[in-house]
Amino acid sequence: MLMAYEVTKDLALEPFDVETPLERMRGVRVAGKKLALVPILRAGLGMVEGIAQLIPSARVGHIGIYREHDTLEPVDYYFKIPSGEDARDFFVLDPMLATGGSAVDAVSALKHAGAQRVHFLCLVAAPSGVRDMLEAHPDVPVYAAFGTR
Repeated sequence: MLMAYEVTKDLALEPFDVETPLERMRGVRVAGKKLALVPILRAGLGMVEGIAQLIPSARVGHIGIYREHDTLEPVDYYFKIPSGEDARDFFVLDPMLATGGSAVDAVSALKHAGAQRVHFLCLVAAPSGVRDMLEAHPDVPVYAAFGTR
């Protein structure tokens, strides 16, 4: 959950009116459509609950990818995301960014569906995975709680 604070700090905000029992007040909220959490199945599912505690209004989608045993190429088997791709921030969740293959493939699938604002969140990141991700998608910020050597 603590990662979510860092990840959301630069999102665009918009003012809105709040009616409290005492008075009407002006607040701020994330601009545009609600955020979408998109875990890469199955490992990414464990990250959803913690982030959803901070952002309970977030929508949830899923991307299913596995590695073909012989070629190690990613194989997409499931893709379901909330609508409004062009007006929504998508947070791709995967606890481990190792080679970057699944991450690159997941972000590519989101962009192909029309997503314009994508962020990648992981708990542990290997340098090669970060490098491959940033080479393939230089516009996608990578947030990692811990980096390996």
